[in-house]
Amino acid sequence: MLIKRRQGWEIPESQATPEGIFLNRRAFLSGTAALGASIATSAMLPGRARAETDPSAHLYPAERNEAFVLDRAVTPEEINSTYNNFYEFGSHKQIYTYAQKLPIRPWEVRIDGMVDEEMTLGIDELLARVSLEERLYRHRCVEAWAMAIPWSGFALADLVRIASPKAGAKYLAMETFFNPDVASGQRQSWNPWPYTEAVTMAEATNDLAFLVTGAYGKPLAKQFGAPLRLALPWKYGFKSIKSIVRFTFTDVRPQSFWEKIGPSEYGFWANVNPDVPHPRWSQASERILGTNETVPTQLFNGYGEQVAGMYAGLDGEKLFM
Repeated sequence: MLIKRRQGWEIPESQATPEGIFLNRRAFLSGTAALGASIATSAMLPGRARAETDPSAHLYPAERNEAFVLDRAVTPEEINSTYNNFYEFGSHKQIYTYAQKLPIRPWEVRIDGMVDEEMTLGIDELLARVSLEERLYRHRCVEAWAMAIPWSGFALADLVRIASPKAGAKYLAMETFFNPDVASGQRQSWNPWPYTEAVTMAEATNDLAFLVTGAYGKPLAKQFGAPLRLALPWKYGFKSIKSIVRFTFTDVRPQSFWEKIGPSEYGFWANVNPDVPHPRWSQASERILGTNETVPTQLFNGYGEQVAGMYAGLDGEKLFM
């Protein structure tokens, strides 16, 4: 007999927010008349024109992985898609219009470092080598706001498998694009462009680490970090690097973009903890986008049961900032 153990972030199905309230993605596809107004609104959302011509559009909507559910409502797309951090295009939240300048085809992903064979894959070639699924994840920004998102993509562990890293690899470094001709923020020469991030191999192969290629039942909008971004739901959002072009396996711990800019405020680990404040503000609570409700922050953003074991014995490390 198969006994399913409920994960810490899961709630009974009877309490889960009905998908139809915020997504209606399957009803949208069937063209039901009741969604006429919703369809008209979503057609005007940023990224809609891009999604219709994206060569990967036929892969969406991906099948929902029901192991990943939420204790809160999914953030409406019209809010999530117009309130974004993407420093390559500026430091304000309404960068979504500027992000539309980013060309996402052709798009190549380089895998190098401590691997059996270095390789470069086109994004569509990479998508052909993995199976996509949809997961509902919380997202917690270090700025103390939060949202909930139906990401589509594949486990970062699948990319690790494709890369076949050498036994001595301890970290996976990631790098975003560098194109100051279209990304005006990258013309700020005092910042260490391109944006870089890194995780340990244990984190990279954790079940929750997810490479995102879509959202809300269609290819990823550019302001979300198209065509390939990371989602690490137990960490602050700046760890979830956008528009990735390179994965490097290494035995030396890399220094990330924000560590270089503000080492007294941002660290390598950046795990969510309500009891460890940012040097300039509290992390005890968070504002939910869409409702503006303020709720208590959860340790590891509520995913502690799945990730806390990775940090046992790391005495002296600043795990939470």
